[in-house]
Amino acid sequence: MILLLLVTLLWAFSFSLIGVYLAGQVDSYFSVLTRVLLATLVFLPFLNWRTPPRTALTLMAIGAVQLGLMYLFYYQSFLLLSVPEVLLFTIFTPVYIALIYDLMARRFSLRNSLWNLSMAAIAVAGAAIIRWGELSDDYWRGFFVVQGANLCFATGQVAYRQFMQSTHARGESLAPRQTFGWFFIGASAIATLAWIILGKPQYPGSPVQWGVLLWLGAVASGLGYFLWNKGATQVSPATLATMNNALIPAGLMVNLLIWNRDADLSRLLGGGLLIAAAVTLSEWRSKHRPGTT
Repeated sequence: MILLLLVTLLWAFSFSLIGVYLAGQVDSYFSVLTRVLLATLVFLPFLNWRTPPRTALTLMAIGAVQLGLMYLFYYQSFLLLSVPEVLLFTIFTPVYIALIYDLMARRFSLRNSLWNLSMAAIAVAGAAIIRWGELSDDYWRGFFVVQGANLCFATGQVAYRQFMQSTHARGESLAPRQTFGWFFIGASAIATLAWIILGKPQYPGSPVQWGVLLWLGAVASGLGYFLWNKGATQVSPATLATMNNALIPAGLMVNLLIWNRDADLSRLLGGGLLIAAAVTLSEWRSKHRPGTT
């Protein structure tokens, strides 16, 4: 879970950086393309070109969904919603993770399904406590755009976790740093196609905007998604689901402290504690009942 916590702190800055420096100022499709290409360049030197075709194609497909499609929805949402609203509407990701995991794992045990959904529900409740105020005019459109991003992110996380566990069970040795480049190549293919079809000539106009894209691409995406997906293979499905909502208080705190945006501190603290309780409970159960991991 340490890896998930570290990436949560890393990604806490991404929401505000996009909302403050890129949204409405730089073409969203160009931002997505730049970000995934930079992430690809980070892992390209480590890529094992002799990776079995099935493995490479599977990782490309996962990357296309989890990162490529997710980013297309995600960046559009900042044109419709404020940073706190985007953060708030990600509260449903844990529910999607719990349901998709049970579907992909073909584990329809009522007990396990109810446990995953219960932990996800606690995380959703904690996130909902944090912020529920004035909503923009584009509320409904923005809401569904964020849900598209949530579904893609949830599907990719579960698919990567299941794929890596299945390869390990078959006795196959996959060094993540040598194969994760395929993940970003898949995302780059989707981002390139979207930019060619839908992109506009609206490029960064200042060193700060280029610097933000460099940070988001090489560090937040390149390093961040590698560590997050690796961490996803080391925790239970319920913990993975609840950790997705830990981004919300972290992102709101960064937005408040650095960019001085309004946030209700009492709700932030209360919701954050509830999410932390869900994560702690998930970890306790996974350690004492291995069969549920």
